[in-house]
Amino acid sequence: MLIKDLLEIISHGENSGVQFKRDGIRPEQLAKEIVALANHRGGMILLGVEDDGTISGIQRDDLETWIFDTVFARYVHPMILPFYETVQIDSDKKVAIISFPEGTSKPYVLRNNDREEIYIRAGSTSRLATREQQARLFAAGGILHTELLPVPGTSFQSLDLTRIREYLTYIIHDPEIPDNDKDWIRRLIALGMLTTVSGDRVVCTIAGVVLFGIQPRKYLRQAGIRLIVYDSEEKTYQTILDTMLDGPCTGRYITNEHGVRTLQDPGLIERFSEMIMPFISVGANTVNNEFRLTKNWQYPFEAIREVVINALCHRDWTRAVDIEVSRYKDRIEIISPGALPNSMTVEKMIAGQRSPRNPLIVEILRDYGYVESRGMGVRTKVIPLMKMNNKTEPVFQATEDYLCKSYTGKRNITN
Repeated sequence: MLIKDLLEIISHGENSGVQFKRDGIRPEQLAKEIVALANHRGGMILLGVEDDGTISGIQRDDLETWIFDTVFARYVHPMILPFYETVQIDSDKKVAIISFPEGTSKPYVLRNNDREEIYIRAGSTSRLATREQQARLFAAGGILHTELLPVPGTSFQSLDLTRIREYLTYIIHDPEIPDNDKDWIRRLIALGMLTTVSGDRVVCTIAGVVLFGIQPRKYLRQAGIRLIVYDSEEKTYQTILDTMLDGPCTGRYITNEHGVRTLQDPGLIERFSEMIMPFISVGANTVNNEFRLTKNWQYPFEAIREVVINALCHRDWTRAVDIEVSRYKDRIEIISPGALPNSMTVEKMIAGQRSPRNPLIVEILRDYGYVESRGMGVRTKVIPLMKMNNKTEPVFQATEDYLCKSYTGKRNITN
């Protein structure tokens, strides 16, 4: 790093990715800052710089060895490989720079005094993670799948057994269908729809409630889709529509003796599709070859449906907020709760990289055909359809709290 670049970083002060420290800091204190940064977005620690930005310089002769062999090796877990360099400010002062990217094996912990502590970054400070924040870190690191967490207040009777029987019989063609409650419970625990708590008490998992639950929002308030339609280009108190859609993700079908399946009870995905359709299309005055009125689509229907299914598959269930779909006069926005999992970025997502947060939900929705078979719907379906139909590309905004996808409507269609 050049001196001018270092001085510019120092001039901006500490932030969520930059920390100043003296080189006389205790190893466990330095490890705490490293752990917090790794659990966030990575960053750098400047040794030999005071809190106010004054350059005091490093004094320790064996600093590099101490950092690698003591701080990282003994106090930080799992292993992180940092980049270490020094910058000579003048003849008397030198600053050491420890930098590392966002960790991919979250949560990182400080090991000290026979304890493991998890720290996160809050602005320019590091603090102990709450239980909820720890759960998100475990989920981000792939250690905990929140879709398998128990849902309080539920039981075996909270699941729609007719839906599940149809899934086993006609979707995955399971040759053995349980015929009593005991066998059903055993099978559903094995499938991840149920789990046991407090010894032998059986409750639903989040995946079970979301996929096959009876009135999912009764037990899991974020298990739904909020659909809002504005007659303006910004949020206002007056709306054309503001409704909360509830129900299991999967539809319930009946299958006749010829194997033909007919939708009997729409699931959440079908209910959303039916509800949004009048607000993203207008009827045309012409008829097609089958003498049916055609529709002009302000947004490609398959693209919007794909993005909402994507939100259901990959949202963060530790956040008690709803998936929100807002249709404005000039655009439609879909907000999926939770940051992108682990090291996933918008660029990687657009490129087609896959990192499912809720693999069980994804696989079952893929069994039904709701999910694009390769798991690359954004790249292979959403973006091409928007380019072809609207001559625009989606805009993605990723934050610590949500992923927002915005789509601009066709200019020559009003509804």
